[in-house]
Amino acid sequence: MSDFRFRNTKEGYGLVAIAFHWAVAVLILGQIGLGLTMVRVADQRLAFNLIQWHKSLGLLILTLIVLRLLWRMANPRPLPLASLRRWEKAASTAVHRLLYAVFLALPLSGWVLVSASVLGIPTLVFGLFLLPHLPVGVSEAGETFWRLLHRSLAYTAIALVTVHVLAALRHHFILKDGVLRRMLRPARRTEP
Repeated sequence: MSDFRFRNTKEGYGLVAIAFHWAVAVLILGQIGLGLTMVRVADQRLAFNLIQWHKSLGLLILTLIVLRLLWRMANPRPLPLASLRRWEKAASTAVHRLLYAVFLALPLSGWVLVSASVLGIPTLVFGLFLLPHLPVGVSEAGETFWRLLHRSLAYTAIALVTVHVLAALRHHFILKDGVLRRMLRPARRTEP
């Protein structure tokens, strides 16, 4: 049996929290690239396929974020490192809350956008099943509003991810305080 813990401890994150973190991180980075690319593709068939992938991955991210939040409620975060200053703890809490809020709002706003679109294009999730549209009014004005909101949330996400990554790198390379290591290596079992 592995000597790693699946659940969080007061000192570190467990394997499940770390897996959720990195799975969502990889998907988010992919979504950012996909979202920026799909709106610039001239070939309509390719654009359609990229948009379907974008919608499918967005729903996967939404599912993982909800599961991650449920896991987090059952597994409180490790205690902050004693070396962190009060402002660093406050900033970390604020950025994490904003990340959760944005990564819940982004796929939901995308779903509403698709549902409000006058084009009525279906969402085929990973080619497996059709996702029903939400019961919202279909109009050009509504579609424009939700597109602008979705785009604004996407750029907010890019800014937050950048701050989050830069802070993690600062802690790792400049402060050398172990903040990033806690998200790279699961807490170890202390019992025999």
